[in-house]
Amino acid sequence: MSTFFGEHAVLIALICGAITVIYGLILTRWVLSKPDGDDKMREIASAIQEGASAYLSRQYRTVGIVAVVITLILLFVPDLGGWRVAVGFLIGAILSAAAGFIGMNVAVRANVRTAEAAKKGLGPALDVAFKGGTVTGILVVGLGLIGVAGYYGVLLATGTEQSAALYGLVGLGFGGSLISVFARVGGGIFTKGADVGADLVGKIEAGIPEDDPRNPAVIADNVGDNVGDDAGMAADLFETYAVSLVAAMLLLSQLTDGNEALVGLPLILGGLSGLASIVGTLFVRVKEGGSVMGALYRGVLISAVISALLFIPAIFGLDDAITANAAALGDTSTGKIFGCAIIGLVITALLMAITEYYTGTKWKPVKDVAEASTTGHATNIISGLGFSMQATALPVVVIGGGILIANWLAGLAGIAIAVVAMLSMAGVIIALDAFGPVTDNAGGIAEMAGLPEEVRNNVTDPLDAVGNTTKAVTKGYAIGSAALAAVILFASYKDELILQLTEAGKGAIAESLRFDLADPWVIVGLLVGGAMPFVFASFCMSAVGKAGKAVVEEVRRQFREKPGIMDYSERPEYGTCVDIVTRTALREMLIPAAIPIVIPILVGLLVIWTDSALQMLGGLLVGTIVTGLFLAISMTSGGGAWDNAKKLIEDGAHGGKGSIAHQAAVTGDTVGDPYKDTAGPAINPMIKIANIVAILIIPALVALI
Repeated sequence: MSTFFGEHAVLIALICGAITVIYGLILTRWVLSKPDGDDKMREIASAIQEGASAYLSRQYRTVGIVAVVITLILLFVPDLGGWRVAVGFLIGAILSAAAGFIGMNVAVRANVRTAEAAKKGLGPALDVAFKGGTVTGILVVGLGLIGVAGYYGVLLATGTEQSAALYGLVGLGFGGSLISVFARVGGGIFTKGADVGADLVGKIEAGIPEDDPRNPAVIADNVGDNVGDDAGMAADLFETYAVSLVAAMLLLSQLTDGNEALVGLPLILGGLSGLASIVGTLFVRVKEGGSVMGALYRGVLISAVISALLFIPAIFGLDDAITANAAALGDTSTGKIFGCAIIGLVITALLMAITEYYTGTKWKPVKDVAEASTTGHATNIISGLGFSMQATALPVVVIGGGILIANWLAGLAGIAIAVVAMLSMAGVIIALDAFGPVTDNAGGIAEMAGLPEEVRNNVTDPLDAVGNTTKAVTKGYAIGSAALAAVILFASYKDELILQLTEAGKGAIAESLRFDLADPWVIVGLLVGGAMPFVFASFCMSAVGKAGKAVVEEVRRQFREKPGIMDYSERPEYGTCVDIVTRTALREMLIPAAIPIVIPILVGLLVIWTDSALQMLGGLLVGTIVTGLFLAISMTSGGGAWDNAKKLIEDGAHGGKGSIAHQAAVTGDTVGDPYKDTAGPAINPMIKIANIVAILIIPALVALI
């Protein structure tokens, strides 16, 4: 058994990846076979599809120029890895973009089909919406496995040494990270710029409902749900998934002196869990009057249980390799390695539960924010900010406890296995996230197409409210996994740096390399790294403010110059708002996306004057992880609480729609939108791209000393 798993890890991962992609294609065909409503519904859906595809095409063209420049740099600048890293970079970038683009194109077709299915009840609508979202989740896992395992296998088959092949995979992770940070930032600016503008003028000033067809920003708002929460999220978690596999493989190689069986273990765990995710999604069903959230969580639970069972033969099948390398793995055993995998699954469950507590309508935080809205806008903001800060404590306890227990069981290798196990659940959890924009759009289409009130009240609104919570829950999962993955990446940076310094004949520097808090260079690095997420988030928030302001002015102009809009005698110019947020997003995404790339390079280049810059760069990475984790959790949880407090009031609490509480809740939701859907989730790829860049530039830094 040990020989089988040890020798066929790449093949197993490729087979599992192919099965997941095939299943994704089958689901796509099933979703597209469903009825897509009447002419009015198809017209609205077509406008959303065209806007989403046009924006994403322009975004990828812009990012493509950046990618070409970086590819040329990787190819021709000495000591940056050469063609292996450059090709890996292109593979990662292309697959990350493909996961987002394909998933989004299915989602913007599932929305109208969900609205049509909603006429038949809650169960049929959930079935279409969730399967539409599942396409994105399954493709992320399948393409991630095929990309990492396929490129690694090709490099080994062509005679590349394992260390060089793994360095090529670091390039693949960098490519995925680049697309991810652009997609998260650009998509987040688009979706929240449109949403903020639509809410401020439509709900507060004009007093018309959300998704009212008279609002000129309504199509842009619905487009934004897809480019931000679907395509952006898919690119984000593709990058997290691929980078976690690569980081774990790299670290296991460093710890075990290249033991092929153990280096391939992350691929096996990822592949088997991909199959478990497929099975779990089949159990997501709900009867009329049943719990939608319960149905979704049932799918996650079944996937986790099946994954745990499949981990048993995968890990115990490598007993010989684990026993032979027990000392290098922290005096561990096969049972302890399996325990680390279970820890990863437990961390996933706990983070999801904690995030739901702070963002779900059934729990105290959201109820308190809603109640605070009864006394005005300021108290709503104060309450939301308070809970957003409080929401950081329990996730940090869970993540910190998981790190300590995994480290106790198997050292850094144990943490790596826990991270891989946690990310192995990506398929079913991404499906929960992608389900959100599908249901949001379905509700918008139902409103704009004039479907019966009971369809919106009894089906699409409840699905939309659950979608808001699942989006927040999956963001908590993504951020927690990013923090754990970044710990592994930092360990890889340190070990790779020592290894390359030693091989370059600079052993004295390697021996003196310490990340000591008494070292001023480390402290300064911590401060610089700690500031990076705040500066990054500030650019994202400011960009949403600019886009929102432009949309507000445009919507006001149309209401002023076209008074017939309000009595339906004139048609709003939807395309103008789409164009405004598109141009703003593409312009404003460049500076924040450059921060995690440029700053680590600038700090690293200080080695020209002093080798203490190596310690400063290490401190920068740790500082980014620590403050980034807190800031991201605070933003996503706080934003989710504000959003669902508004939903709670719109469902009739504290006076319902049009009340003072509702107006205050809309303000809170408007502030929370860029928190939870732009800046907060974009910090996730920002953390990892800084760590990956640091690893990639190690050869150049060593050469400069």
